[in-house]
Amino acid sequence: MIADLTLRWVVTVLFAVSAVECLVTLVVARHHRADAIGHGLHLLMSVAMAVMAWPRGAALPTTGPMVVFLAAAAWFVAVAALVATTTAGRLVNGYHAVMMLAMSWMYAVMNGTILPGHGSVDTDAAGGHTGHGGHAGHGGGDGQEMPAVEVAGSHDISEPGYISVVNWLWTVGFAVAAVYWIYRYFATRRAGSAAMTPALFGTLCQAAAAAGMAIVFAVML
Repeated sequence: MIADLTLRWVVTVLFAVSAVECLVTLVVARHHRADAIGHGLHLLMSVAMAVMAWPRGAALPTTGPMVVFLAAAAWFVAVAALVATTTAGRLVNGYHAVMMLAMSWMYAVMNGTILPGHGSVDTDAAGGHTGHGGHAGHGGGDGQEMPAVEVAGSHDISEPGYISVVNWLWTVGFAVAAVYWIYRYFATRRAGSAAMTPALFGTLCQAAAAAGMAIVFAVML
């Protein structure tokens, strides 16, 4: 999905850090059941994003993960509405719901056939046309799409404009979220101990995940 090898590794490391934090928190800390499920969903998301950054990962089926993360978004909405007891808790769970919805959207775009008006026609070097359901370099719903480096002569000419608009919104939104989480990390450190606590590490990992999401959506523009 990401052609540049250095950027691919940056995204992988960002989500690997997030995945490690989620896994350690699940194993070490005691949680309310809803919190444990939430950490598990974030672990799944981080692993999925790290895998998606690589050509083989981007070529995997997309419909199943799209449905899973759509359900995850609904879960966080339910937690925000029915479980969270504070405004801060509702806002955080709402943010998590948005992140899961972004994951679902990403898989839908990669699929190439689910979103309204989304399809493509590939123009080969000889001027011929062949049907093609997804983006070059993105995995199709049946897992048979080829990575971008293998279809460099192809040209996608039919992506609806609204997809780029939404991808821009995701890019900017997650970039802003990354800045917020970094600010919150340093603000918390200034207000309390300089030691790295689990809560501080979790905040830093939220910044890493948001930055990774912003990068991947920027690549899709």
